[in-house]
Amino acid sequence: MNWGRFALAALAAGVVASFTDWLFMGVLFHAKYNAYPEVWRKSVASGADGKAVAWSTVLGLVTCSAFIFTCQRLHLYNYDTTLKLALAVWVIAPLPIVITNALFIKMHPALVFSHSLGWLAKLVVAALAVVLILAR
Repeated sequence: MNWGRFALAALAAGVVASFTDWLFMGVLFHAKYNAYPEVWRKSVASGADGKAVAWSTVLGLVTCSAFIFTCQRLHLYNYDTTLKLALAVWVIAPLPIVITNALFIKMHPALVFSHSLGWLAKLVVAALAVVLILAR
């Protein structure tokens, strides 16, 4: 494996995914986060969410890196296979987790929708990084 290309792909995917997270999990339906204010930690509710945002960004980088590493180990380097893997991973893990959490935790349905799409976007970004950076 070319570790330089891997690092570049992981970093690029992590940065782009942080913007997709911002869009899908922050901007879209922003007002709906206040539908159930009692579910938020006091620090987040008061606007001191910098630490939570930083950690979620790091975890997004880990997600992208793990996806890219998996594609490399499975020798998946084209659009068809990487995007199919992204879709499969989405259906296997984040989609059921987001929906299950919403069944037990008060979440506005619009947020469930946008968070689910946000996870798909993150995985698609990682898949594209494999094809556009790692496979070159």
